[in-house]
Order: sequence, then structure tokens, then C-alpha cells
Amino acid sequence: MIEIFALLVFAYLLGSISSAIVLSKLMGFKDPRSEGSKNPGATNVLRIAGKKAAFFTLVGDCLKGLIPVLIAGALFDAPLIGALTAFAAFSGHCFPIFFEFRGGKGVATAIAATVGFDWLAGAVLIAIWLLFARAFKISSLAAIISFCALPLLIYWRVPDLGVSAVFAAISAILIWRHRDNIQRLLSGTEG
Repeated sequence: MIEIFALLVFAYLLGSISSAIVLSKLMGFKDPRSEGSKNPGATNVLRIAGKKAAFFTLVGDCLKGLIPVLIAGALFDAPLIGALTAFAAFSGHCFPIFFEFRGGKGVATAIAATVGFDWLAGAVLIAIWLLFARAFKISSLAAIISFCALPLLIYWRVPDLGVSAVFAAISAILIWRHRDNIQRLLSGTEG
């Protein structure tokens, strides 16, 4: 039990390290919480600092979702522990203790955590995101649609209601964090 608790705390704390904010200090661009969409994520970093900074932000956000879930899989033969680890890392990204609980929307971290949990479900999730991003050219819409499918993808691969419920919670939080985007999508003003 202590090992599981330590893993979940580690996942949350790793998730709480904001790649965008750390890179803004290292690379000398403005804090993404004060520019553009004010979201500390790769898409906003792309807008305010360019492709190189966005790429490193994306990699950092992915690693903090992937690493703890891979550790969970290596240490425990229990899908629920892997799912809870994914949730902890995602929660850290969205509600980081190091940055006044003001984090990003969690798309890259959640996708990478899904890949770490089950590579095939993760690959299908990425394919759905890419399909809708390419078709509509709207990142937020692609995220919302792909994460609506996530609990079903997980249940397809791991038919366990508890595990699917954890991933459904990730999806619900991620979609809720896109509520401003949803309002702009409905009004036709989303960029």
C-alpha cells in the first residue's frame, strides 16, 4: 500500500512540473499564463514562442504522463493502479501544486499516459485526435471529440468498469477544462 501511495504522489508531483512555465524561464519567453490564451500548454507556447519552444513543451508534458504510468506497469500487475497513476499525473498537470493549482488542459499528458497504459488504445486516441485536427483545423475540437471516445477505447482494451471510470474521469475533467473553447465553438469564434 505504501508503494502505491508513493507512486501516486510521485505521479502527481511530476505532473505538477509545468513544462511551459519552466521553459519560459529557461528559454526567455513570456510566461504563457499571461499571454495568448493564458494556458500553460504546447498550443499556447506555439502561439507566443514558436515551434521549438512548443515542441519542448509538448515533449515535457508527454513525458510526465508517460513515465509514471510505465513505472506503474513495471511494478504492479494491476490495471487499476496504472489508471490511477495516469489520473494522478494528469491531475498534477491540470492542478499543479507548484503553480497555485493553475495548470494546463492536460491533453498531451493524458494522451501520453494513455499510451503508457495501453499502447493500442493510445494509438487509436492519437489517430482520432489527428483525424479531427486535420479535418477541422481546431485543436480544442479534436481534443474534445477524441477524449469522448477514451473511456470506450479503454474498456475495449481492458474490460474493467473501475479502470474505465478512472479514464472517464480524466475525459470529464479535460472536457470541463475546455469549457471556454466549447463556448467559442458554439458561437463560431474558436480559432
